[in-house]
Amino acid sequence: MVRPARADVIDTDDGTHLVGHVTKIAGGKVYVDTKFAETIVVSQTHIVRLVTEAPVEVRLVGGQAAHGRLSGGDGQVVVASPAGLVNTTVKEIAASWPAGTPEPAAARPRRRWAYEASVDVNGKSGNHNQLGSDYGLRATRTDQRNTLVLATSYNRQITDGLKSADQLKAGVDYTDNYADRNSWYARDEGGFDRIKDLSAYDVAAVGAGYDFVKQIRQTFTGRLGLAYRYENYSVPATPNVRSVGVDLELHHTLHVENSLLTSRLEIVPTFETPSNVRITQETDFDIPLSLSAWKLRVGVANDFTSKPADDVRKLDTTYFGRLVMSWK
Repeated sequence: MVRPARADVIDTDDGTHLVGHVTKIAGGKVYVDTKFAETIVVSQTHIVRLVTEAPVEVRLVGGQAAHGRLSGGDGQVVVASPAGLVNTTVKEIAASWPAGTPEPAAARPRRRWAYEASVDVNGKSGNHNQLGSDYGLRATRTDQRNTLVLATSYNRQITDGLKSADQLKAGVDYTDNYADRNSWYARDEGGFDRIKDLSAYDVAAVGAGYDFVKQIRQTFTGRLGLAYRYENYSVPATPNVRSVGVDLELHHTLHVENSLLTSRLEIVPTFETPSNVRITQETDFDIPLSLSAWKLRVGVANDFTSKPADDVRKLDTTYFGRLVMSWK
């Protein structure tokens, strides 16, 4: 029995049509074995259509691995994997190799750190005098399946000679994506909020996560776990919190052209008093500036505590515009 020849297809932006066998993708180039010219090397930036007849192993630039047939046009690629369709682009394929073979060492994503520092200073004079500032630092380490985030920020504001904001927070968040859409996580955040008479607080949680959407340009992840809340108030009349509870989170990211929209929602009620709940939410939009290392971040953040100290509102809402510098 004679097997039909494998026919992978590549179309380029100058109209070239290649039929052959895609052996690998590496270093921004696609290697195609043909009958008429042996191996042809094509730059990924010039490919508008890439189709494979049989499944291949793929590693994307973000570290995500996939297995399946490639298809699509106009620079878009769909990987038909057993776990579902993975939407990406030709440019975002970091490497590919034959199905069922070990991943080449060169294709494995290396552990890398990324850093960012942000600052927001604003003032107002006239009917009211106001001076506010917000400073933040973040370090993120990623590899093939793990993500570790270390972050801290401090917000202080003076209005008419009185403090209207004085909050420090620092935290760590670790995620292990042990399967295509499944993960487990552990996180801890602590600090103080003197305007809410909260001299110290800490929220620690561990649990499981699931990616409802996992694409190159969009992710939507849910988390569910156990949490421990510690809140110590400087006002004796306000009861302190030391209780185990539930950690419920939703995380969403969306790339729009060169910009990034990020939303996070965290809800932590206690088992002892379910109506005693802490809710934090933040949505921000990153806009790149002409200098590649700089971007403008605008957004809104909400901090809700159902049992605050006396004469303190339950909800704090912050609107911000921050200058952010990123480097690796």
